[in-house]
Amino acid sequence: MADFLGPLTFEPILRRLIWGGRRLGTLLGKPIGPGDDYAESWEIADHRDAISRVDRGPFAGQSLRELIAARPQDILGQDRSPESRFPLLIKFLDARQTLSVQVHPDDRLGAELANDQGKTEAWIILHADPGARIYAGLRAGVDRQALVAALGTGDVEPLLHWFEPQIGDCVFIPAGTVHAIGAGIVLAEIQQMSDATFRLYDWGRLGSDGRPRALHIDEALRSIDFGRGPVDPVRPVLAEQPWGASESLVECPYFRVDRWRLETATQVGQSDRFTILIGMGGRAWVSSSGGEAELGLGRTVLLPAAGGRFRVEAERSALLLVVQAGSLGWTSAAEEG
Repeated sequence: MADFLGPLTFEPILRRLIWGGRRLGTLLGKPIGPGDDYAESWEIADHRDAISRVDRGPFAGQSLRELIAARPQDILGQDRSPESRFPLLIKFLDARQTLSVQVHPDDRLGAELANDQGKTEAWIILHADPGARIYAGLRAGVDRQALVAALGTGDVEPLLHWFEPQIGDCVFIPAGTVHAIGAGIVLAEIQQMSDATFRLYDWGRLGSDGRPRALHIDEALRSIDFGRGPVDPVRPVLAEQPWGASESLVECPYFRVDRWRLETATQVGQSDRFTILIGMGGRAWVSSSGGEAELGLGRTVLLPAAGGRFRVEAERSALLLVVQAGSLGWTSAAEEG
């Protein structure tokens, strides 16, 4: 095994779902086939059977889980054991159709109701058709009784808060938030390593078998935080930097997300934790003594903790998301069970 861990890139795990489209390929360059239902590209994942594999370099073919088992502190940071699971899931989504109205549980209910972690997530909009909508949160004053009544009549949309997103918007969706991604939207998603989702309402849609898709009304109602109310895009504060500019988008117990506009070379990464870079525009390279990786729109790179500070340099100008794990959300093989 190589002594130095450079930047790691992975084969995308493509998921085909009824609401997907083709923009994962046409916009982001993912290796899709001839179908029109490519919904998600899981970029970095260690969730049950969906486990990322390194696509190039000295570790090509190895899974993220195998790397962590062999070198947990090198990948994840200090005080991590071989039983640690990677705490974050990075993905891109293409919504050709509107997704179901759904909610994700918190950690306690995720374990109880879904045998999974909870799911707090953040979205960054890459594309939005004119008039496309994001549904995020319930309108002010909507309580459980009102929602149950609307589910009975099928008139749920008037209870949902919505807005028309702009490219670059960041939307933070803590566990317990009712939400749906509207048709015509492509986004990057940073979330806890979980697939726990409870479908509340599906717009009267039929599945690929011609039948209504399953709903999870009881679990969803238990998971909803009725006190949250409407959710709008975050309002980042721009900070000028010697190398360009940065914006703090989200900081929660599970992850931190910053956006960088990179104009000149700088360094990124920390020796006590891993860092993830997601290309959002332009072209850049990230390098260390262990190797180099290219960053463009739709590319995701994992910087292992053992690599310390990595050099990142833009061709002319590049837009990047810089992601790090928070203090919560770590699991072990025993806990995942």
